[in-house]
Amino acid sequence: MICAIDPGAKGAIAWLSRDGHLIDVQDMPAIEVRGKLRVSAAGVAALLKARVPNLVVIEGVSAMPKQGVASTFTFGYAAGLIEGVAAGMGVPVQIVRAADWKRKAGVPADKGAARQMAVRLWPGAADVFKRVKDDGRAEACLMGRWAALHSC
Repeated sequence: MICAIDPGAKGAIAWLSRDGHLIDVQDMPAIEVRGKLRVSAAGVAALLKARVPNLVVIEGVSAMPKQGVASTFTFGYAAGLIEGVAAGMGVPVQIVRAADWKRKAGVPADKGAARQMAVRLWPGAADVFKRVKDDGRAEACLMGRWAALHSC
Protein backbone atom coordinates (compact mmCIF):
# COMPACT_ATOMS: atom_id res chain seq x y z
CA MET A 1 0.00 0.00 0.00
CA ILE A 2 1.14 3.53 -0.79
CA CYS A 3 0.47 6.51 1.42
CA ALA A 4 0.64 9.81 -0.47
CA ILE A 5 0.73 13.05 1.47
CA ASP A 6 0.00 16.61 0.45
CA PRO A 7 1.71 18.28 3.45
CA GLY A 8 0.46 21.23 5.38
CA ALA A 9 -2.21 21.70 8.00
CA LYS A 10 -4.88 21.80 5.27
CA GLY A 11 -3.33 19.00 3.23
CA ALA A 12 -4.45 15.40 2.96
CA ILE A 13 -3.33 11.81 3.23
CA ALA A 14 -4.34 9.28 0.55
CA TRP A 15 -4.07 5.52 0.66
CA LEU A 16 -3.75 3.61 -2.61
CA SER A 17 -3.01 0.07 -3.64
CA ARG A 18 0.13 -0.63 -5.66
CA ASP A 19 -2.01 -0.64 -8.82
CA GLY A 20 -3.39 2.87 -8.16
CA HIS A 21 -6.77 1.89 -6.69
CA LEU A 22 -7.94 4.52 -4.21
CA ILE A 23 -8.52 2.97 -0.79
CA ASP A 24 -9.14 6.07 1.31
CA VAL A 25 -8.31 9.74 1.65
CA GLN A 26 -8.38 11.84 4.79
CA ASP A 27 -7.75 15.44 5.68
CA MET A 28 -4.46 16.07 7.43
CA PRO A 29 -4.72 15.55 11.19
CA ALA A 30 -4.18 18.98 12.69
CA ILE A 31 -4.14 20.69 16.06
CA GLU A 32 -4.45 24.31 17.06
CA VAL A 33 -1.32 25.88 18.51
CA ARG A 34 -1.57 29.48 19.72
CA GLY A 35 -4.50 30.11 17.41
CA LYS A 36 -2.86 28.56 14.32
CA LEU A 37 -3.57 25.22 12.68
CA ARG A 38 -0.55 22.87 12.66
CA VAL A 39 0.04 19.30 11.49
CA SER A 40 -0.37 16.83 14.36
CA ALA A 41 2.64 14.50 14.57
CA ALA A 42 0.67 12.16 16.84
CA GLY A 43 -2.23 12.15 14.39
CA VAL A 44 0.02 11.34 11.42
CA ALA A 45 1.74 8.59 13.44
CA ALA A 46 -1.61 7.07 14.41
CA LEU A 47 -2.76 6.97 10.78
CA LEU A 48 0.50 5.38 9.61
CA LYS A 49 0.43 2.81 12.43
CA ALA A 50 -3.15 1.85 11.59
CA ARG A 51 -2.34 0.98 7.97
CA VAL A 52 1.47 0.45 7.81
CA PRO A 53 2.15 1.45 4.19
CA ASN A 54 5.04 0.06 2.14
CA LEU A 55 5.93 3.56 1.00
CA VAL A 56 5.12 7.13 2.00
CA VAL A 57 5.27 9.64 -0.86
CA ILE A 58 5.43 13.26 0.28
CA GLU A 59 5.11 16.25 -1.99
CA GLY A 60 8.30 18.28 -1.68
CA VAL A 61 7.83 21.84 -0.53
CA SER A 62 9.68 25.04 -1.27
CA ALA A 63 9.16 28.77 -0.93
CA MET A 64 6.43 30.20 -3.13
CA PRO A 65 6.36 33.69 -4.64
CA LYS A 66 4.57 36.20 -2.41
CA GLN A 67 4.41 33.69 0.46
CA GLY A 68 5.48 35.13 3.80
CA VAL A 69 8.55 33.93 5.66
CA ALA A 70 6.53 32.58 8.59
CA SER A 71 4.12 30.60 6.42
CA THR A 72 7.01 29.23 4.33
CA PHE A 73 8.73 28.06 7.51
CA THR A 74 5.53 26.51 8.86
CA PHE A 75 4.89 24.64 5.60
CA GLY A 76 8.45 23.32 5.48
CA TYR A 77 8.27 22.36 9.14
CA ALA A 78 5.08 20.37 8.50
CA ALA A 79 6.66 18.47 5.60
CA GLY A 80 9.73 17.68 7.69
CA LEU A 81 7.58 16.56 10.60
CA ILE A 82 5.68 14.15 8.37
CA GLU A 83 8.90 12.80 6.86
CA GLY A 84 10.37 12.35 10.34
CA VAL A 85 7.33 10.48 11.64
CA ALA A 86 7.39 8.08 8.68
CA ALA A 87 11.15 7.57 8.82
CA GLY A 88 10.99 7.05 12.59
CA MET A 89 8.49 4.26 12.00
CA GLY A 90 10.83 2.62 9.50
CA VAL A 91 8.60 3.31 6.49
CA PRO A 92 10.47 4.20 3.29
CA VAL A 93 9.90 7.81 2.24
CA GLN A 94 10.02 9.30 -1.25
CA ILE A 95 9.94 13.08 -1.68
CA VAL A 96 8.69 14.29 -5.07
CA ARG A 97 8.52 17.86 -6.28
CA ALA A 98 5.04 18.98 -7.25
CA ALA A 99 6.17 20.19 -10.65
CA ASP A 100 7.79 16.83 -11.42
CA TRP A 101 4.98 14.44 -10.51
CA LYS A 102 2.27 16.72 -11.93
CA ARG A 103 4.06 17.07 -15.27
CA LYS A 104 4.73 13.33 -15.52
CA ALA A 105 1.17 12.45 -14.46
CA GLY A 106 -0.47 15.06 -16.70
CA VAL A 107 -2.06 16.79 -13.71
CA PRO A 108 -2.91 20.44 -14.35
CA ALA A 109 -1.49 23.12 -12.05
CA ASP A 110 -5.01 24.48 -11.55
CA LYS A 111 -6.38 23.01 -8.33
CA GLY A 112 -9.97 22.93 -9.60
CA ALA A 113 -8.87 20.99 -12.66
CA ALA A 114 -6.98 18.57 -10.40
CA ARG A 115 -10.21 17.97 -8.46
CA GLN A 116 -12.05 17.31 -11.72
CA MET A 117 -9.35 14.86 -12.81
CA ALA A 118 -9.67 13.00 -9.48
CA VAL A 119 -13.46 12.76 -9.98
CA ARG A 120 -12.93 11.30 -13.48
CA LEU A 121 -10.45 8.71 -12.15
CA TRP A 122 -12.48 7.76 -9.07
CA PRO A 123 -16.14 8.53 -9.83
CA GLY A 124 -17.27 6.45 -6.85
CA ALA A 125 -15.39 8.85 -4.58
CA ALA A 126 -16.63 12.05 -6.26
CA ASP A 127 -18.12 13.36 -3.00
CA VAL A 128 -14.64 13.38 -1.45
CA PHE A 129 -13.50 16.00 -4.00
CA LYS A 130 -16.64 18.14 -4.33
CA ARG A 131 -15.64 21.18 -2.26
CA VAL A 132 -13.13 23.80 -3.42
CA LYS A 133 -11.08 23.14 -0.29
CA ASP A 134 -10.78 19.44 -1.24
CA ASP A 135 -7.93 20.20 -3.63
CA GLY A 136 -5.44 18.74 -1.12
CA ARG A 137 -7.37 15.48 -1.16
CA ALA A 138 -7.36 15.40 -4.95
CA GLU A 139 -3.66 16.15 -5.21
CA ALA A 140 -2.70 13.56 -2.59
CA CYS A 141 -4.72 10.93 -4.48
CA LEU A 142 -3.31 11.89 -7.86
CA MET A 143 0.26 11.90 -6.53
CA GLY A 144 -0.32 8.48 -4.96
CA ARG A 145 -1.69 7.11 -8.23
CA TRP A 146 1.32 8.45 -10.10
CA ALA A 147 3.67 6.86 -7.53
CA ALA A 148 1.84 3.54 -7.72
CA LEU A 149 1.88 3.38 -11.50
CA HIS A 150 5.54 4.41 -11.71
CA SER A 151 6.86 2.14 -8.96
CA CYS A 152 8.35 4.93 -6.86
